[in-house]
Formats: sequence, structure tokens, C-alpha cells
Amino acid sequence: MLRRRLRLRELVLPEMKMSSAVFSRDTVAFLRELGRNNHKAWMDDNRDRYRAAIVEPFRVLLDRLTLAALKLDRAFVVSGRTGENFSRINRDVRFSKDKAPYRPQMYLFFAEPGGEGGQIYAAISADAVTCGFRVYGRAKTAPLVQFGRARGKENTRWIERQKSRLGRKYESYWYSSEKGEWSKHRGWPVKPDDWTKLQGWIVRKKLTHAAAMRAGFEREIAKIFRDVYPLLPFTSSANWKA
Repeated sequence: MLRRRLRLRELVLPEMKMSSAVFSRDTVAFLRELGRNNHKAWMDDNRDRYRAAIVEPFRVLLDRLTLAALKLDRAFVVSGRTGENFSRINRDVRFSKDKAPYRPQMYLFFAEPGGEGGQIYAAISADAVTCGFRVYGRAKTAPLVQFGRARGKENTRWIERQKSRLGRKYESYWYSSEKGEWSKHRGWPVKPDDWTKLQGWIVRKKLTHAAAMRAGFEREIAKIFRDVYPLLPFTSSANWKA
């Protein structure tokens, strides 16, 4: 089924209007209004608009980026399912003080099966557009916990090279955790001690909403994916080699 789906995309993509814009002003307007009206009644009244302004454009973006992503990693999941390629707009509020039921943002991401390793992603929120790489080590089974931290401590020169290659164009920050409290650290985790306590790492480029509305936005994202992809196997692949 997967091979058939990919063959169909290979036939369809060249015929698509790749220069046409994926997102519109209503994408941003919807997310901003959701931020101001974050309750179920408003969402129920705007469900069709949500599909038109958010769901369908993100599915178009997935179609346009799938082949570029698979060239980087043939193991990437491209099912098009929520939780495997798309974030959930519904929030889990069971253990949160913030009871707002929705997130005024949406992510498209590519990751290997299981979803515990790193991701390359593109996101639109009410405030900004971001694209890049992210990885977290919340679970004991996460690749970052299993071998990523040890690898980071042993390969700080490799990380320094990535900083030299990407540092001028991309923002980097990482998280540590002590006694259950997460702390954000700006910059690159280039010291061995950083990796001992590292819980998450993000390298991203921040773009304007206008950039997402331009024709050819998917090509800009594909270039960002190529730039940041080496960070994913470094933190998430058991077979990584320098």
C-alpha cells in the first residue's frame, strides 16, 4: 500500500502547480481567532473553516514535501495521519493548569516509525512560522536517552562543526531537567556536561507569515530540511557514523 501511494505521488506531483501558494491569510486569521476564542463552541461553529484553512493546506504541503523528505530518509513515515505527520490541535488538559482545549498552531513533521526520535518539521502558529529539527527525551525508550546523550558527550567537535555550518542562519536552544523542572538554554549544547542533562534540542529558522503565503514555500522548507537533517541521525539513529 505504501509503495502504491508513493508511486501515485510521483505521478501526481510533477503535474501539481508547485509554484502556487499553499497557505492563505485565512490560515493565520483562523489561528489568531482561535487563540482569542479557545473554547469548543467557537471551534464547532468554525469546523468547516478549520478544515479549509488548516487541514487541507497542510495535507497539500505534506504531498509536496514527501519525496524531498524520503530522499533524506526512506524510513520516514508518510501516512498522513495525525500523530504521525501532523500535530493534534486538541490539547490534553487532564493534568494541565491551562484548560484551553486547543492549540493555536499546527505542525507537519517527518520522523521514523515509533515517533520517539528526532523530527524535521514545519509549523505555523498565531505568532510565527518555524521550520527545522527537534528531538526530545521524555521517555526512557527514546533514542536520545538510549544513546543520543552519550554520543553528544563523545562528539562535541562534530557539534561544533554543525554550529559553524548552521549557526548564522538557525536558532538553537535546548532543555535540561532538574527535579522535574525544565529549563531552557539558548545556544548550542557543545559541552559534554550539556548532554548529561539534555532533555530536548531544537534547531530552527523563524520565518514570517508572509513567507508561508508565497508561492514555492515548500521549496524553502525542503532546503531547511536538507540543512538540519544531519542532526536527526546524530541524536536518533543507532547506526550513526561521523
